[in-house]
Amino acid sequence: MRLRFAKQPLRSILRWTQRLLLAAGLALLAWCAYVLLDARNFQQAEDRRLDRLLSVSQETSPRTPQTSPPAAPPVPLPPARADGLIGRLDIPRLALSAVVIEGVGASALRRAVGHIPGTALPGQPGNVGISGHRDTFFRPLRNIRRDDAVTLTTVLGEFRYRVVSTSIVRPDNIAVLNPTENQILTLVTCYPFYFVGPAPSRFIVRAERVAGTSPAPRP
Repeated sequence: MRLRFAKQPLRSILRWTQRLLLAAGLALLAWCAYVLLDARNFQQAEDRRLDRLLSVSQETSPRTPQTSPPAAPPVPLPPARADGLIGRLDIPRLALSAVVIEGVGASALRRAVGHIPGTALPGQPGNVGISGHRDTFFRPLRNIRRDDAVTLTTVLGEFRYRVVSTSIVRPDNIAVLNPTENQILTLVTCYPFYFVGPAPSRFIVRAERVAGTSPAPRP
């Protein structure tokens, strides 16, 4: 005995399945476009904000001869808080430039790279920890090399570092963020870079503050 299936209901099911898959695909594309556009706009806005703060800081620096009453003090960076502006990270050889904000929550890392709470801030003795996503801002780190130059720019000046090592560690290895006596910069991202799904490891870049560089004097 042969089983016969009605063709019309089957075609209807296939038609609706195709429509659902198409709608889901369009929704995913729209979400990806929104995320990319939002991140770009955020980076541009915070980059301009940092440049304004730097400009005001330079104008009121004691090294600038003043022939008129001193200008109003520069607007300070907000205290460490969620999404607070820290500065800008640049690695020229990799063409990597990204705004650094406080925190490593999902919304922060979607729009920028994040200063890891509890680690030192640029210019302070200790270990400055910065985290970013492997598939966005920190994707270029896959090509990082020893002795690459890294610059952290804040309203207090430029802090320059030199890459000394890279390593791959387990996600629960927080020893890489331990405080240090000298000024260290630690960049953290997921690894492998092209892994599909939650990556099983972390890629660590370690850089040391370059001797002889110092922040601009406070106004």
